[in-house]
Amino acid sequence: MITTWLYVPGDRPERFGKAVASGADVVIIDLEDAVAPARKEEALAATLAYLPSASGVVHVRVNDLATARGQADLAALAGMPGLAGLRVPKVESARALDAVPVPVHALLESAAGIVNAVEIAAHPKVAGLALGEQDLRAELSMTSEAAMDHLRLQVVLAAAAAGLPPVAMSVYPDVRDEEGLLASCARGRAMGLFGRTAIHPRQVPVIRRAFRPSEEEAARAREVVEAAEAAGETGAIALPDGRFVDAPVLARARRTLSLYDALA
Repeated sequence: MITTWLYVPGDRPERFGKAVASGADVVIIDLEDAVAPARKEEALAATLAYLPSASGVVHVRVNDLATARGQADLAALAGMPGLAGLRVPKVESARALDAVPVPVHALLESAAGIVNAVEIAAHPKVAGLALGEQDLRAELSMTSEAAMDHLRLQVVLAAAAAGLPPVAMSVYPDVRDEEGLLASCARGRAMGLFGRTAIHPRQVPVIRRAFRPSEEEAARAREVVEAAEAAGETGAIALPDGRFVDAPVLARARRTLSLYDALA
């Protein structure tokens, strides 16, 4: 399961290899917000030159498909060797993805995108959903975390209903605030978000640690699995402390142990 996604500006090709070596599960070469308008062509050329030799899992965030720049990005990248995924910003309707020739991760960054999240998630070209929280905050003049949680939950539900992977958290802008990043990840994890995009390699190990189940969580999960296996996994099982375990609890315990081992 993907836990860490690291952005790198498309016009900084000297950083591409370093980003791959950071330990991030996915590197996202950004042709959109991280690149000044005057350097867009240079960024696309650098990305096209790098992708055939890419040694890691590399996605590319293209420019808004409602613009000529975005359409040019899409045409140049379609079928490109080394490209593992495309991230499309500012998706506001499923109709906007009808002409896209490859599966995409749709970024919901506006009120229209959130309102249409279920429809977008169900589109056959969508491989995953993501939130563009800074754009949302700006459009809605939103400063409340509780209000943002409401929007996050809508996207979590839309992705789950469509059978998509869990929604990763948006970037944490303060690269030096490790404690704040950990606390923010814990909050997101509690509401069903999983993994996070990063803007600096130093955030990658922090995010991995934040989403790895704790020793206590792993111990409780192991107790559930062992009790179920001892009982032959038939019906509800009573644990020594009085808790009852049924099939959904057992499935969650097994996922917890799998994640604990994967992120060791």
